Amino acid sequence: MQVRQPTLVNDARGDVSAVVRAVIDGRTIELDSGERVQVSLLAAPADCWAPAARTFAEKRLLAKTVRVTAVTPGEVNVRLEDNTDYAALAVREGVLRAQSAAGSLADAELGAAREDRGLWGAPCNGMDVAPTTTTTTTAPSSSQRAEPSKSVATTTTPPPPVVTTVAAPPPCSVAYRVDNQWQGGFQGRVTVRNTGTAAINGWTLRWSYADGQAVREVWNATVAQRGTTVAMSGNDQTRTISSRGEVTIGFLGSFRDRNTAPGSFTLNETACSTG
Repeated sequence: MQVRQPTLVNDARGDVSAVVRAVIDGRTIELDSGERVQVSLLAAPADCWAPAARTFAEKRLLAKTVRVTAVTPGEVNVRLEDNTDYAALAVREGVLRAQSAAGSLADAELGAAREDRGLWGAPCNGMDVAPTTTTTTTAPSSSQRAEPSKSVATTTTPPPPVVTTVAAPPPCSVAYRVDNQWQGGFQGRVTVRNTGTAAINGWTLRWSYADGQAVREVWNATVAQRGTTVAMSGNDQTRTISSRGEVTIGFLGSFRDRNTAPGSFTLNETACSTG
């Protein structure tokens, strides 16, 4: 009878010795067994730093023997030959962010941010995409304009009448507050008020940070963040906001040098007033 060899992800228990056959990106590798796996606790590489993250992974993992422990199907913990945890090393060097920063990984990420290591420094500055430079071209001065060879008759058309419209008030208002702050971290809350006449069943609130802050933990809602943009959605307890009603969401966040509050918010893609 043929004996089926256990696969790493589904059947193995404890540490397994493996050789990294290929590096797909900073957190995704292919083992000599042919399995493609992701390193647990690491977020996807930021677009701005993806090539550098892959180079970092290739230098430390490619063709190297590592110790692999399955976490879930397709997700593993990886230790290098000297027993260094690869996820902790990548976060500490600022190559990748932690998927859910807590404990030692939170300390490692804050340390990298404080020292501007890796993606926390130029050109990314903690963002997914490097800022772009806009060049403004000014019109030539009157002395630079070519004079016409002959006069041209012109007809003056009176401007159209100005119609003044009064914009309807936004159907929502948002109050953002920082309740407590310490070095590299803060606790905040955001209150969403339904100022419309109909209940809101299901909502997503979005805002963008100016200083590279990151939301790490949230209660009474779910949260996702890509770069500087935060998307917060109601859970079973806060999904519905009655007319003239409100919900308050608490969260923990991290920052580097400054912690400027966001200036604008959208609820289900509609701009809200602030206050």
